[in-house]
Amino acid sequence: MQKNRCRSNLTFILALILSTVFLSPTIGSAEEIRLSTGQTIYVPIYSHIYSGVKARPFDLAATLSIRNTNLKSSIELISVKYFDSEGKLVKDYLEKPIVIDAIATTRYIITEDDRAGGSGANFIVIWKSEQPVNPPVIEGVMIGTHSGQGISFVSRGQVIKEDR
Repeated sequence: MQKNRCRSNLTFILALILSTVFLSPTIGSAEEIRLSTGQTIYVPIYSHIYSGVKARPFDLAATLSIRNTNLKSSIELISVKYFDSEGKLVKDYLEKPIVIDAIATTRYIITEDDRAGGSGANFIVIWKSEQPVNPPVIEGVMIGTHSGQGISFVSRGQVIKEDR
């Protein structure tokens, strides 16, 4: 009986290892890299969230991070606009397009005391490139601390329009 249990455990462990190796998207198969010449990206941003039984607002600072993931090519930021929970434009961050060099990052910051966006705020980011490139990584990073309590989290940008 001990021998059968040991054999069963060994079989289970071997099956787990093999399934991890062959089914893992990063080890067992290569994901197709999709190149693009431009996209419109929606990024959720939270200037505050609600906490506790009384749903008190917990103010947050937010950073919009735009990371060019290309080793050799720059990308061009066409538009970076910040909208509130009702969809009204709060701020247009670019007067004219800017270039983000290869492997470079740019950021836009909403301070903790700026509650204009509300809990449902968002950025709409439009970028372009002359040739097909790896899309940038665009994220919102929120953080807040009050009375020894802290919170931080990330929201990833979502493509809402592809310009291939």
